[in-house]
Order: sequence, then structure tokens, then C-alpha cells
Amino acid sequence: MVDQVAKSLSDPSFLIALLVGIAVFATVFTALPAFGGNPLKTRMKTVALEREELRAKQRARLQAEADRRRKGGLRGEQSIGMRNIVDRLDLRRALVDQKTLDKLKVAGFRGQNPVTKFLFFRLVLPFAGLALALAYIFLLGGLAHKPAFAKFFVCVLAAYAGFYVPVIYVSNRATKRKASIQLAWPDALDLMLICVESGMSVEAAFRKVADEIGSQSVELAEEFVLTNAELSFLQERKQAYENLAARTGLESVRSVSQALTQAERYGTPVAQALRVLASESRDMRMTAAEKKAAALPPKLTVPMILFFLPVLFIIILGPAGITVSQRGGIFGGTSVSSNK
Repeated sequence: MVDQVAKSLSDPSFLIALLVGIAVFATVFTALPAFGGNPLKTRMKTVALEREELRAKQRARLQAEADRRRKGGLRGEQSIGMRNIVDRLDLRRALVDQKTLDKLKVAGFRGQNPVTKFLFFRLVLPFAGLALALAYIFLLGGLAHKPAFAKFFVCVLAAYAGFYVPVIYVSNRATKRKASIQLAWPDALDLMLICVESGMSVEAAFRKVADEIGSQSVELAEEFVLTNAELSFLQERKQAYENLAARTGLESVRSVSQALTQAERYGTPVAQALRVLASESRDMRMTAAEKKAAALPPKLTVPMILFFLPVLFIIILGPAGITVSQRGGIFGGTSVSSNK
């Protein structure tokens, strides 16, 4: 084997072939970038194509908004009419306070248009409830045998219910929205922690988590997108975090907002604060689940007494009762034997 290698290395034709191969490889390797083109030009062409795609998407979005505004012209006129009525009667000063505005934000209603609709329906629905009650009592003959005081009380109760229907609707929607955000919040914190530890900024982490958490909670994804936008254009980033806590109305979100504010003010690591808060959020969710599980036995007591135990008694004692009734009762068989 060694003799063959030595013989090959000493052969002039083999050495010439080896040198030619090395020369060809070096030539091809050196001339390869020339065939591939200028990398800067390729990159600029890619950026230009991406810019054109973004412009096309922007034009499509503007066209869609224009079509929607054209179709929603009647709705816009209705909103203007509501606003005129609310402003003319000065309902904002009479019925709106900071607590009402916070409740609307928690329910997902932002801006002045939802406030206007809320006040308009609080004005109109009492008259609608009163009209329905009067039509039911005097036109359809409802409560015909009741005294006049009872009829008057029903009319007042219908008007009072119509006045508070918008409040009940907003409260119910706020409760559902908070429950959805609270359920997905620990997972969102875990995702945000992963993004921050991987080197992303807080804005990029909010945007990435919003894309991922949308399948679990649309409301939380919406809040993250809005917070990301506020971090970009507000003068103070602290205000964006405070707005996030105010819109959700959850103490866990408020704690994270305060931690992010302190981390940016004092330069503390954001990942460490997020790790602690994510662990606390998971513990709180587990505690809530355990509390619901512990509350099941008292809640099941009344249904078991009313529904399960009677059926169980019927199944156990039913055959014995049928047998006794066929024999003429409990003392029927004894009396017959004694007569004989």
C-alpha cells in the first residue's frame, strides 16, 4: 500500500493531473461570485419588491375602508343623530362618570362613539319598556284582574329595567372579557418571557405574543396590539402600560405593567420580573381551579337530594312495592291465611 502511494506521488502524470484539478477548483471558486451577481443589487431588488407588496396591501386596505364607509353611510348618519340628541340633552354630565368610562373600556368599548350609544340607549330604553308594558296591560289585556296599583307598579318596573339594561349588558360583557384575558394571561406571560430572553425588545415581544395568543384569546391579542401601538407613539411608555392595566381591569395585568415600568426606569432585567410574575399567574390560576373544585360538593348537595335520591329510592324499593301490591298489601297475605 505504501509502495503504491509512493509510486503515485513520484509519477509525473499523476502530479500534473492533481495540480490541474487544484487550479480548476481555485478558478471556479474565485469566479463564482461574479456569476451570482452583486449581493447589494439583489438585496435592493428584494426590498423593492417587498415595498411594492406593502403598497399594494395598503391600497387594498384603503379601498376596503372606503367601501365600508360608503356602505355604512346610514350607520354614520344614525351615529350623528345619536350624538346630537346626547349633546342637546347634556347626558354626559348627568349619566357619565369616570367609573362608567372605565367599565366601558374594560368591556372593550373605546372612543366617544360607544359612550354616545350607551347614553342614547339609556335614554330611549326606559320609554320603550314603558310602551311595551302599557301595550301588554291595556291593549292585550294583561293583568286584567289585578288592581290599578299593580298595573302602575309593573309599568314603572319595566321603565326602570329599560334604564338599567345597557348597564347590565356592559357589565356582562366586561366580565366575559376579563375572564377570557385572565385565562390566557399566564400563557401570554410565558411567551413574552421566551421572546424577551431570546433578545427581542418589548415592542417586538408584544407583537409576537399577539400573533400567537390570538387563537386562545382574541381580546388579549387585541390589547397587546394596541399596547404595541401606544408604545410607538406615546411620549411616555409608562402611560402605555397604565392604559393596558386600565383597559383590562385585572390585578395581574396591573402588576406586570408596574414591573415593566420599574424595569425601564431603573434598568432592572425585564426577564427576571416576567419570570416571577408568570409563576405567580400560574399559581393564581391553579388556586382558582382548586377553589372551584372545592365548591362543587356543597353545590351538588341540593341536586342530589332533589333528583338523584328519589330515583335511587324508586329503583331500590320499586320491585318490593310491586310485589306487596300484587299480594294485596302488607297485611293481605296474613289475613287470608288466618281466615283459612
